[in-house]
Amino acid sequence: MSQKRMIGWDVGGAHLKAVLINDQGQVLDAKQVYCPLWKGLGELESAIDCVLLEMHADSHAVTMTGELADIFPDRNTGVLQISQTMQRKLSMAKHEVVIEFFAGDKGFVGIDTVKQVTSDIASMNWLASVHFLAKKVPQAIFIDIGSTTTDIALVCDGRSQVQGLTDATRMQFDELVYTGVVRTPLMALAQKIPFSGRLVNIAAEHFATTGDVYTLTGDLSLSDNMADTADGADKSVASSARRIARMIGWDAEEVPLSAWIKLANAFKHAQLNLVRQAVLTKLSSEQYSNASLQLIGAGAGEFLTESLAQQLGIQYRSVSDFISAESILIKNMAKVCFPAFAVASLGLSR
Repeated sequence: MSQKRMIGWDVGGAHLKAVLINDQGQVLDAKQVYCPLWKGLGELESAIDCVLLEMHADSHAVTMTGELADIFPDRNTGVLQISQTMQRKLSMAKHEVVIEFFAGDKGFVGIDTVKQVTSDIASMNWLASVHFLAKKVPQAIFIDIGSTTTDIALVCDGRSQVQGLTDATRMQFDELVYTGVVRTPLMALAQKIPFSGRLVNIAAEHFATTGDVYTLTGDLSLSDNMADTADGADKSVASSARRIARMIGWDAEEVPLSAWIKLANAFKHAQLNLVRQAVLTKLSSEQYSNASLQLIGAGAGEFLTESLAQQLGIQYRSVSDFISAESILIKNMAKVCFPAFAVASLGLSR
């Protein structure tokens, strides 16, 4: 009897993430492909082809946030076009294939139903993660810090406890914070930053991104830093220092590299404070026992969540604790692609 295999897909605006699991829920493979969807649906088609060179399955579960890309006039159109592209590409790969789309609390739907539930499909990858974790832990704050955004969601009594479901309401309630560890322009983190013993102004220019910050601090691996740099140049330490120096009107050569590393750490703390404030807001509105509360971290920026847990004195767990994989390397990539893993697991367990 052949083993059932399923691929979970998370179609983002900048990356396509895919996780292959077997019928025991074990991860067999995981992959993240740079997919700048704002350049056109051809980018998504190429990224799908790249994944299918390495992964094969009869069943697919799809979630997305890519409908926000500005090639689409609205989210409804984005969901429809992404879904149709996924359906066409995955159907070409195999004649008899099951492809379903995650529609939040409505569960999974086929391509024929997508048009009726586009608002339930749009930007619901975080909810797939929360639904998965709610089956594993009674009480937690889930934080997924990705390349562009941060998702914050509460789990209480084995159920998701969120105030917002749309991007607009989630932003209003600090459950979606537009800050990430690769693509966020540094001008979005603060107006002033400590440098050389004083507070200095930050240029309102797209000179550098958080990818430069975490290249200099050593927190971000090259495999997680797939996006283009602000100036289109390479991602070396020297180039990152040059870009971050421009943010405060300097040239990198004017002071030693150690000064730019200190500035990068200042930007790191500024970003951590943005996430911390959002988490504190959530904590202030709920009654929790700190003895049982856990902070569960996912995404390329998981290192920030771990630091935050230490600051707040809350027990920390990585989503990797909930992932079984054939190797540490695969497990670590599945951790970065956690919504794809979660949607595959939810699809398998139905």
